[in-house]
Amino acid sequence: MDMTPEFIALACVLVLAIVQIFWAASARTAERGLKWNAGARDGDVPPPGKLAGRLDRAQANLYETLPLFAAAVIMAHVAGKDGGPLTLWGTHLYLFGRLIYLPVYALGIPYVRSLVWVASLVGLFMVIAALFV
Repeated sequence: MDMTPEFIALACVLVLAIVQIFWAASARTAERGLKWNAGARDGDVPPPGKLAGRLDRAQANLYETLPLFAAAVIMAHVAGKDGGPLTLWGTHLYLFGRLIYLPVYALGIPYVRSLVWVASLVGLFMVIAALFV
């Protein structure tokens, strides 16, 4: 089976999720030190600093919609609804929205972050809408 553009977008989002795991973990390690990272992490953990906190929240935000996105892309493929403008534009809008969201959130840019998040959500809605047309 060939990889469809929608599955390629989904694969890219999965790579982004892995990048977010490592970027957030690296920021926490930079703040707390290698000894903390290698330790059992028992006891109270101090709150994260600005960057680590932003990266943690951006990662959590991605994980809120990623299962929905993955399910919608897979369902569209199984139902034979992929390959149309809704799924093609929707998957790429979601992907590029999430790619832009991460650095915008990390840099703490207000309003733009929310607009980019809305754009990615519109992409998700487009893929879901394709299931019904």
